[in-house]
Amino acid sequence: MKIQADALLFDNDGTLISSMESVYRCWTRWAGEYGITAEDFGRVELHGRPAAEIAADLLPPEKVAEAVARIEELEVSDVAGGVVLLPGTRELLASLPMDRWAVVTSATRVLAEARLAEVGVRPGLVIAADDITRGKPDPEPFLLAAAKLGADPARCVVFEDAPAGLQAGRAAGMKTVALTTTHTAAELSADIVVTDLSAVSAQATAGGVEITCAE
Repeated sequence: MKIQADALLFDNDGTLISSMESVYRCWTRWAGEYGITAEDFGRVELHGRPAAEIAADLLPPEKVAEAVARIEELEVSDVAGGVVLLPGTRELLASLPMDRWAVVTSATRVLAEARLAEVGVRPGLVIAADDITRGKPDPEPFLLAAAKLGADPARCVVFEDAPAGLQAGRAAGMKTVALTTTHTAAELSADIVVTDLSAVSAQATAGGVEITCAE
């Protein structure tokens, strides 16, 4: 399947990279430090959501700011050796003009850029939790990325592995490509579902980018 696009918007963790072992290691330690029971912790969706929203689900309001700073500290200190590129990432990004793609992540800027630098990925544009007031599944992060790239949202393609991110992409009026890197295909609602980015190729065109997905 071929799609003509103005811009491609990529989630980070679970889409371009994987730091899942680090994420769960750090969040489990964090939960222990704040006295959060395994039962309460297990009820909260971690993947694809800003840390501030997760902390707010688990802690009193007066503790959230401190707790968010602590999880960022833990995760940034765990980046070295805790991040790997997912299949197809390097090849696909290398084929794209720098002004036609962005990373749109629920992580803070410090953490997102540390993880990307660890695997040698340096985007021209990163939209992070610091840049928005409402995280995924709200469309705000993707709409902000499109605006900064000067792209029509209807001609943007979102690449996501998490239901919350795919919901945000749909709400933004964008085409969606789901990756089955962290969820099964049955759990993901998207225009196209692929295994990972090795199933996607791209070619720059006069008007933007043409992508081909091998379903």
